[in-house]
Amino acid sequence: MIRILLSTRLGEKRWTQADLARKTGIRPSTINDLFHEMAERVNFEHLDIICEILDCELSEIIVRVPGKKPKKKPPSR
Repeated sequence: MIRILLSTRLGEKRWTQADLARKTGIRPSTINDLFHEMAERVNFEHLDIICEILDCELSEIIVRVPGKKPKKKPPSR
């Protein structure tokens, strides 16, 4: 399972999602999806920008947790 630790990183800096959206130029809805680990796809350019602004490595915001099964989405209608 892939975990996105953006909420943790923002909490350490005491930043809101809005702060990050403003500083990166990334749409607030995209930041929200990453923050709540709901993103189905991740844009590499966005990850690079986020790491640059947060002054962190990619491994500090995205990690793989072995042995965990991903959450299943409900079937679409």
